[in-house]
Order: sequence, then C-alpha cells, then structure tokens
Amino acid sequence: MSTDLAGKTVLVIGRGSGIARAVADAVSAAGATVIVAGRSAATLAEAYSDRPEFTVETVDVTDERSVEVLAARIAPDHIVTTASARARGEIGVLDPAAVAASFATKVIGPVLLAKHFGPKLPEDGSLVLSSGATALKPTVGVLGVAATNAAVDVVTKSLALELAPRRVNAVSPGTIDTGAYDALGDEKKRALYSTRESSNPVRRMGTAADVADAVLFAIGNTFLTGVSLTVDGGETLL
Repeated sequence: MSTDLAGKTVLVIGRGSGIARAVADAVSAAGATVIVAGRSAATLAEAYSDRPEFTVETVDVTDERSVEVLAARIAPDHIVTTASARARGEIGVLDPAAVAASFATKVIGPVLLAKHFGPKLPEDGSLVLSSGATALKPTVGVLGVAATNAAVDVVTKSLALELAPRRVNAVSPGTIDTGAYDALGDEKKRALYSTRESSNPVRRMGTAADVADAVLFAIGNTFLTGVSLTVDGGETLL
C-alpha cells in the first residue's frame, strides 16, 4: 500500500531522533507538509537542521495550556505522537514519580491532544499514538512501561469512538534499535540485541524505519481505527 500525503499536513510530536525522526522523514517522503513539535523548539531545530522545510513548534503534551495554545495556532490533517517518559525498574526500586510521568506523557497527553485538536481535525484526519509490545508481554523490570502501554491501547479504542469519523490508532513497537537502550552500556545492549536477533521469528532487530512504515499505514488506511499495530518481529509470540 502506498500512502499519498500530498496536500496534507502532519504534526509529529517527539524528539528529533529515533522513531520521531523516522516518522517525520517518512511522511515528508509521502508528500506531506511536516510540523515537528516538542518541549524544546531550539533542540528540535538543531536536530532537524538538515530539513529546513519542516516547521518547528513547541509543545509539552503534559501541559494542557501548551497543547491548547498549539491547537489554536496550527491545523494539521494528521497527528503522530511519539512522546514518552521511561519508567523502568523492578518493583523494589520503581519510582512512582517516573510512572506518573510516563502516564502523563503517553496516556494523558494523547487525551489532551484529542480534546484540543480533535474538533479541528478534518473528518478524514487521524491521530496515531505510541504504545509498546510490553502491553501484550510484560517482563520483569518493565511494570511501569507495560502498564502505560496497556493504558494507551485502551485510550486508542476509546478515542476512536469519541472522535469518529476521525480515526485513532496506535503503533506498538517491540525492541527497536533507536539508541533507547544505550543507557544499558555497550555490553548489556549487545547481549540484549543478540538475544532478540537469535530468538524472534524474523531473526533481526527492529528499526525506526519499520515503525515509521506502520505509522504510514495507520495514516493511509481509511478503514483502520481503534487498532494497536504491533511491530515487534514476532517478539510477543515467544
């Protein structure tokens, strides 16, 4: 399926790297006018310095006033949010504040986006959220992440009903090579990647481009709504 976004404007919320960057580049290649937004416009402007055609905006999805102000200024046809706040750690060390920040960013944030942008989206517009494969298969040490992603899946279904006929979907990545695991250190990261590559059914690591392809599909398929697309190389089957 080829997605043609000529004449459409897509707002991509998130960092200027990893999945957010891959999505911005992918929707641009499909013909869209791209607006990128995040907490620091200066940081984003630097990250996208090679894409001067992108418009850079500021938004904090955990701050309703920030979302409201942006919604009053721009009118995208499609919105993709990749914003996240990590809440890793086993129960004995899991920081409740980190869990709250994770929910505020990935659960409450999309609700605020729907509240303020939803009425302005065209009827053929859409909202794409970011979930994660841990919602389907949690492991030790990712309770906060898994709970957040499971909530995202429910929000996706609920918003698909509330915003209809505008569509709402989520993309649910597995282990993706985006730099998100750099904090593990080289040795632990190599061990994790080696395990994934040798055990998942597709026998390779996922890439940000894999996720961006799923986002394009979610935007372009006009009969798809209320769905969380799992992009994990079969990781959750094991």
